[in-house]
Amino acid sequence: SFISIQAFPALLDLPQDLEVSGVSCGSRHTAVVTRGGELYTWGWGKYGQLGHGDITSSDQARRVEHLVAEGLRAEEVVCGPWTTYVRVLE
Repeated sequence: SFISIQAFPALLDLPQDLEVSGVSCGSRHTAVVTRGGELYTWGWGKYGQLGHGDITSSDQARRVEHLVAEGLRAEEVVCGPWTTYVRVLE
């Protein structure tokens, strides 16, 4: 699937009631942590770095449901070239 790569800032379409507390960019993906402890990711997912349990790429921010299902609260996120690291609280 086609994923747009932008070399300039763009508005992000997240649900309106979310407040972003942290953001990190990899080489082709981005992740944000919300004040409510949710993690949203989007971009190139070839190596599973988006955390959705697959290798699907997406231009739309998607919540990482695994953290919600496990009762984990995302506190901080750091993206590498093809990786995403998340500090969580139980």
